[in-house]
Order: sequence, then structure tokens, then C-alpha cells
Amino acid sequence: MTAPSSPSDLVRFKTSLTTHLDWFAERGRKVRFWWRDDDAIEPTPQLEQLLQLANTHHVDVALAVIPKQATAALADRLKNERHAPVLQHGWQHKNFQRKDLGERAAELGFRRDLEELGAQLSEGKAKLEELFGEKFIPAIVPPWNRISPEVSRALPGLGLPGLSTFTWHNFPNAHQVQCHVDIIKWKRDVRFIGWGSALRKFDLELCRRRTNPEEPLGLLTHHLVHDAGCWDFLHEFLTIAAHHPGAEWPEVKDLFGCTRVAEPSKGTAA
Repeated sequence: MTAPSSPSDLVRFKTSLTTHLDWFAERGRKVRFWWRDDDAIEPTPQLEQLLQLANTHHVDVALAVIPKQATAALADRLKNERHAPVLQHGWQHKNFQRKDLGERAAELGFRRDLEELGAQLSEGKAKLEELFGEKFIPAIVPPWNRISPEVSRALPGLGLPGLSTFTWHNFPNAHQVQCHVDIIKWKRDVRFIGWGSALRKFDLELCRRRTNPEEPLGLLTHHLVHDAGCWDFLHEFLTIAAHHPGAEWPEVKDLFGCTRVAEPSKGTAA
């Protein structure tokens, strides 16, 4: 296990983040941030904590909702939430790859039958539209952030032009919006990555934005498994990044540029 973060690590992180954003502000520029949180299905105390942060700092948190398990209670809870748009997190968050062959987990991987998967994703889209209405953005967040090229190419034909995974690469697609910094260490004990690791990850991404300013810098969280360190990070990070003149937080629907693109696709072949 890595050593716990120290108070000095937090100070260094805050100083580094502020220094980077000062650089942009001094030049009349802004870093474009966005925030995605995965695996929502129902109201929970953790979701309440997440929404409180988004509302306190007036930034969107895009909730990647698992359609098969999504509840009417979640839709009712989010109905009047201004900062909680909904994305589609696959269909059921089930792995279809073969662990015995060393394949990494994926629901939308190369082992899927495209016709069967297309029907599931269409069903999921219809359910999320019915539950969340205008809050739903027709964009897929693949479980485990993995998707085969064949499935990716099929998405627009399903009325799901948007896509968000996890990578450094800026894809030449107006409807693809990536995440870049995951605040959770997943191996062994699931926990916050630590202030030192967070500093290094944001340092890299903020340096990249100096020459690639158009790519939104995506923060990735999973509210259901946050430890105290994750919540502390979000408080400290948003206190700076959501209010600094060198930062901006566009509405998520505008980032994807496909808020209601799904409507003309109704009636087309899946």
C-alpha cells in the first residue's frame, strides 16, 4: 500500500493547480473542465453528497446511469437538479470478455453480437429518455471505458452519437468527450489516488492544455466507492477550479453538441 498523503502534499497540489490556472488567466485564456461520475442507479447518501458539491460550486456532474438497473426514484430525485445531466452507461454493466484468456473487462467489446447489443443499447436509450426526458444526453459511456471499433461505429445509427471513454487522446469527433483524471486507485484497496498522484496527473493534463486548449479536461469519479480522501479532493479541487478566472465549466450538453440529435434517428434501423 502506498503511504498516506501528508498535509504538505495537499498544499503542493493546491499551489500547483492555482499556478497553472494563473498562467491561463494571465493570458486571457481558460482551461475547459468537465466532470463525469459513473454507475448511478438510485438515490443514495453518496449521490446526495455528489449533488451538493455540484450545486455548491455551480458545475455540471454528468451521471453515467446504468439503464437496466436505473430506478424511477433516481429520475424523481434528479428531476429538478440543474447540474446533473444523464449519460448512458452501457446497458447492464456486465463483462462479456474472457478473463481466462487474459482479456480485460468490457461490456461493449469485440465478443458481442452487434444485433443483440444494438437492441440492448436501444432499449437502454428508450428507458433513459422515458425516465429523464430532456436531462438525458444521447451519449454512451462504455462500462470499464472500453469499446470495440465496430460497436463505436454503430452508435450513431442507434441514435447515440455521443461517446466518452478514458484516454489522453483527443479524437477528431465533435461528439466524443473524454475523461483524463480518475481520482480512484482501483487495484487492491479501492481508495483515493493521493494528493501526490493527483498533482502529477493534473500537471500533465494542464501542460497539455497550453498547446491543446480546446480539449476539455475530464475528471472521472465513482461516487458509490468514494472514501474520505475522494470527498476531500473534490472539495479542495472544486474550491479552486470552479471559481478561478483561468477555468470554465461548459454545460455538458454543449460539450457533446448532441443534446437532442437522437430525435431524428427514431424510426431508423438499429
